[in-house]
Amino acid sequence: MASITRLPSGAYRVQIRRKGRYASETFLPRDDAHRWTRQAETRIDQGLAPNKSAASCLQTFGDLVDESITHMCEVGKPPRGNKAATLTTLKRDLGREKIGHVDRQKLIDYGKMRAEQGAGPVTLGIDIGVIKMIITHAAAVHGLDISPEPVDLARVALKRLGLIGKGAERDRRPTVDEFNRLFRCFDNNERLTLPTRCIVRFAVATAPRGLLSRSRAQTVSWHLVWQS
Repeated sequence: MASITRLPSGAYRVQIRRKGRYASETFLPRDDAHRWTRQAETRIDQGLAPNKSAASCLQTFGDLVDESITHMCEVGKPPRGNKAATLTTLKRDLGREKIGHVDRQKLIDYGKMRAEQGAGPVTLGIDIGVIKMIITHAAAVHGLDISPEPVDLARVALKRLGLIGKGAERDRRPTVDEFNRLFRCFDNNERLTLPTRCIVRFAVATAPRGLLSRSRAQTVSWHLVWQS
């Protein structure tokens, strides 16, 4: 299915979803938009990449990162928070690598480098997962001759090296001083509308882990870090 939408700028955006493939381009003349649509649909029916010109521009891993971000924005899911930070890190460290050079050994070396920089097993696992997502997206959407298999092999190797795994379990409880520092942060935060101090006290007293949502638990952790 193809859709042509006129943008506020006057240009025409074409979006094609056909046989599991997706492609998008923007044109000024409407006739060019229709012409490209017919060509792209024909290429998809022939089992080729829908957008030859776009695929040929993807030369480095950084190009794949940029294209993946563009696609996320086009479908209304721009990367935020941790995912945005991970994409920035990957482009910084691997962005200049040619697509064909991002193989098993390159990813193992990358994992060792990240571990030396202080990345923990969970963080590195997320990095490798995002790399696989980017490569899979490039193969599925643009028809690039690139396989996620080297990523899976690198993950196995990094697990055996102890660089990917579960986070270290905590073996102590917060101290009274740490709780007091948290409570002062809560009291001084005008954006908090919930009785967070009471919620935390109740959660500690009754041990219902589900009482604090994941986002709230992350907030608690960050307060501990920034106040330490």
